[in-house]
Amino acid sequence: MNLDDALAAEVEALAARSLRRELPPPAGSEGRVDFCSNDVLDLARHEELAAAAAAAASEHGAGGRAARLLGGGDPGIDRLEREVAAWLHDETALLFPTGYHANLAVVTALAGPGDVILSDALNHASIVDGCRLSRARTIVHAHADVDAVDAALARAAGARRRFVVTESVFSMDGDLAPLDALDEVCRRRDAWLIVDEAHAVGLLGPEGAGGFAATGRDAASSRLAARVVTGGKALGVAGALVVGRRPVIDTLVQRARPFVFTTAPPPAVAAALLAAVRIVRTDEARGRRVRTLAARLAGALDAPPPAAAIVPAVIGDEDATLAAAARCREAGFDVRAVRPPTVPRGTSRLRLVVRASHSDSDVDRLARVVREVRPTAAARAKAARSVAPATVVVGTDTGVGKTVVSALLLRRRLRAGPARYWKPVQTGDESDTDEVRRLAGAPEAAFTAPEYSFPLPASPHEAAAAAGAAIDVAAIDARLDALLGAAGGPLIVEPAGGLMVPFTLDVTLADWLAARRLPVVLVARSGLGTLNHTFLTLEALRARSLEPRALFLVGPEHRSNRETLAARGGVAAVHEVPPFSPLEAAALDAWLDRNDLGEELP
Repeated sequence: MNLDDALAAEVEALAARSLRRELPPPAGSEGRVDFCSNDVLDLARHEELAAAAAAAASEHGAGGRAARLLGGGDPGIDRLEREVAAWLHDETALLFPTGYHANLAVVTALAGPGDVILSDALNHASIVDGCRLSRARTIVHAHADVDAVDAALARAAGARRRFVVTESVFSMDGDLAPLDALDEVCRRRDAWLIVDEAHAVGLLGPEGAGGFAATGRDAASSRLAARVVTGGKALGVAGALVVGRRPVIDTLVQRARPFVFTTAPPPAVAAALLAAVRIVRTDEARGRRVRTLAARLAGALDAPPPAAAIVPAVIGDEDATLAAAARCREAGFDVRAVRPPTVPRGTSRLRLVVRASHSDSDVDRLARVVREVRPTAAARAKAARSVAPATVVVGTDTGVGKTVVSALLLRRRLRAGPARYWKPVQTGDESDTDEVRRLAGAPEAAFTAPEYSFPLPASPHEAAAAAGAAIDVAAIDARLDALLGAAGGPLIVEPAGGLMVPFTLDVTLADWLAARRLPVVLVARSGLGTLNHTFLTLEALRARSLEPRALFLVGPEHRSNRETLAARGGVAAVHEVPPFSPLEAAALDAWLDRNDLGEELP
């Protein structure tokens, strides 16, 4: 298959799952009321911004000309950076072409190997990518869970530096991060806080200075390392600034590749942003109007009060969400559907964004339409429950005991209710599915046949080639989606081989896990050689922002290895699974009776 055909097939596979994206017309361009763009203060077309941009372009030209370290930029950038730093009561700031650049820059410049980053599960993709590129160990914690942050920071006490990175107002849920509490945890655990203020600036805090400013905390005496102020949302322009103390910004100038190797923003951007900042600082009524309207819309939809302008209307199913957006457009509203992977499966939604220019009537009419097309609360709850939790059991190598651990987890879950097991690819003549069925004592309905079975005991891609076949990862995805949407309880998934084995020459198990974002547990041998293999596997998982919920060491007890992995591995829980003799359900039950696996595992 040539490249065009292969890519077209991949896009069609997305379309079959109602996940294909199309480039729509610009917001509001077809006469509908814009409830989708982020121009919440209506500054994008403000005459003062347009005039400032035109004057700067006329005086300094259309382009940034070069990276700023090579003489690019214009005097307006310096003025903008000084005023934004003063606005946020911090020392200095640095301008970037986009918010994506800024988040990549601040995370990768400040954090690196030997450091630990705590990242909220709902953080924006630019933060996620910054964490991956930093090569720091990244721990993804439950959304807005301060206790989880505290516990993870306690386990990471040996790291060189510790960072907590969060959005201020979350872009898809519209809620506010617990910034007060996070700052306190950072103070107690000697960590530093990075806040993306993209959806809070202009709307929250004194003079619209954002969510952290709204806490009343002093930036200089807090554990705040940096804030990102995005210019393309409430400020109505483009670009973004990282704001912080001078050593932080100096470090970005030295190390931040998105700054060092990027042409400076055009003069018009800096000039228009400066005009926008001055309007926001002196006209707080715009922000109050947006918050009032957003609360009105949320109240009409029986939704939680939003922190700023974003009101999510969760539909659940992808097809139903697309249909709901189409119905809103028919009624004269520009509303867009948001689907996975932007939001978790089962939570597809209409992302409703209120603007200062909306009337009360606009909001009330939209609420009536959304109520008509949105499922009832009971139906939404049922849809959310229909997406079964899944845990993937990965190993440092083949033959390390993944099947035994899978059987342990399945048998444990069966004590509380229904549960299921699936092995996507089986290689070799011995069936792991049959072995788990025997050990767990689970009914036939708890098992789904592998999507692929090959007789050669080898890596999936090699076993497939030996059988004259090839693995279609899209088929594995489709089967997994069907299992996640079906009844039967939590799902235990046991892939073949170790973490880095290939499904195909292009896609490894690690690649697949990074795309699917499913919870994982790691299984390793207990004995000699496990330290190197386990630490390398942990590094590979964390490079993909995958934090294992537990580590299982299978084999004869090895106290030194366990203590070393517990001390340096940073995994929340380490469990030892001895050789069972005989290997049968009763032995698994006895082990489960002696060991508390906690709430994080199925």
